[in-house]
Amino acid sequence: YIENAFPNPFNPNTTIKYYIPRKAYVNITIYDMIGNVIKDLVNENQNYGYKSVQWNATNNQGQSVSAGVYLYKIQVGDFVDTKKMIFLK
Repeated sequence: YIENAFPNPFNPNTTIKYYIPRKAYVNITIYDMIGNVIKDLVNENQNYGYKSVQWNATNNQGQSVSAGVYLYKIQVGDFVDTKKMIFLK
């Protein structure tokens, strides 16, 4: 379903690629290491196929985030996966 973010570590952008086997509601969210929501990247119904989304190391308010380790979680129906990425300044 989901590939590792590339590049990783990154500065200032990274791309998350994923595959949806059928039309479904997709949610991809970035979290900091203590579980705070940093950025909602995808939150919509999407058709099946290969997809990608970029993150430019900003939060939901458009502010740059600090360097560090972040988690990204994808939810497609009952499927949930979480992976790690590193933002370097």
